[in-house]
Amino acid sequence: MLENFGIGIDIVDVQRFEKIKFQDKPTFYKKLFCQSEIKYCLKYKNHAQHFAGKFACKEALKKSIKKQISFLDVETSHHNSRPVIRLHNTKLGKYRFLVSISHEKEFAVAIVISEKI
Repeated sequence: MLENFGIGIDIVDVQRFEKIKFQDKPTFYKKLFCQSEIKYCLKYKNHAQHFAGKFACKEALKKSIKKQISFLDVETSHHNSRPVIRLHNTKLGKYRFLVSISHEKEFAVAIVISEKI
């Protein structure tokens, strides 16, 4: 049934993360991203683009489940070059997610389809 499904989309200006360098404000990033996400993004030359993509993904997820959730309760990763989402807060219930993240120059966009199981 459709009431078990949700969809969320978000777009982020990459400059938001270019203006706040990780080296200058690591505590800012640690409030938004898990350590594994930070490590993943920092391995790329243009890490602001990857931080923006992960942030868009977390925002899209929040819209898809329509619940208050901490950014650190959401962990994004990759499996076979595809984005994957894992929830750390078990009080939210169990979900399956389909997710797509894309970035192009100035913008990152993510869409999440959630299914409550």
